[in-house]
Amino acid sequence: MTRRRTLTLPSWLPVDAYILALVGTVVLAALLPARGTAAEVAGGASTGAVALLFFLYGARLSTAEALDGLKHWRLHLTVLACTFLVFPVLGLASKGLVPYVLTPELQAGFLFLCLVPSTIQSSIAFTSIARGNVPAAICAGSFSSLTGIFLTPLLAALLLGSTGGGFSADSLLKIVVQLLVPFLAGQFLRRWVGGFLTRHKKVLGLVDRGSILLVVYTAFSEGMVAGIWSQVTPARLGALLAAEAVLLAVMLALTWYGARRLGFDREDRIAIQFAGSKKSLAAGLPMASVLFGAHASLAVLPLMLFHQMQLMVCAVIAKRRSREPERPEERPQRREPAPTAAP
Repeated sequence: MTRRRTLTLPSWLPVDAYILALVGTVVLAALLPARGTAAEVAGGASTGAVALLFFLYGARLSTAEALDGLKHWRLHLTVLACTFLVFPVLGLASKGLVPYVLTPELQAGFLFLCLVPSTIQSSIAFTSIARGNVPAAICAGSFSSLTGIFLTPLLAALLLGSTGGGFSADSLLKIVVQLLVPFLAGQFLRRWVGGFLTRHKKVLGLVDRGSILLVVYTAFSEGMVAGIWSQVTPARLGALLAAEAVLLAVMLALTWYGARRLGFDREDRIAIQFAGSKKSLAAGLPMASVLFGAHASLAVLPLMLFHQMQLMVCAVIAKRRSREPERPEERPQRREPAPTAAP
């Protein structure tokens, strides 16, 4: 009797069903974009879904844990500097790729990618796999997401200007109403709804992902109706992927070797590398839909591609880190107890 052989994928290749759902949503928007009344309904539902998403973020973030995490302030400042200083500088440098490598619209999306906050879930997961400082990764990702609610729109208004679809006080007010107010409401109501959220994590995870899919469908539908996808060619997409691969490689190297130069031990360096080199799709998509309007589909395309690229590359790195022996010089310095005087 012969044994049936089954096809298995490499363990280091993260084939995420959610990524497939995102791709399917883009295809659906391309074939059946929302128009007229359907577009208005989808837009209203997307706005409500985004508000619910950030309400859940606020309700899940423990204020006590966040304040306790401030004790490791050097690590958090390093991650924030990578996310909101180094990344934007590299994004500004991408202007030199226009028009030969990137179109102005794709370059604006590339720069916007560099302005969004870091991830939380994947940073924690990869830090855990690589045997890094998981509590630090939790706090660093949370601080980055919270800071991004304020800082990302301000940086976008400053660095993108009219390229982002007309930044104004009205667009910033929309960010406050749709993102910040629900987040603060979640923080305020956390003591009453926190237990419910803890008991229904799987259902709430579906709500999170469903909200993002709705935002993607609305944004790409608007792009299809406006006809802006005719500006993207396969050659431009290939060039965009190459530029993002260079960006990710630079940030992975900088966070790892830069953290060593700053004197962090191995566990902290792992947390810094995974939290400081990532960008959040969940936080970036709602902001782009508010700030870019009908051009949001092109603006979020670089972020969607970078999101999948960082998952695949960081999964490989995390697996390798987990198998590396810890060097003596990379171990945390532990103080020996002071010798007691002889009686």
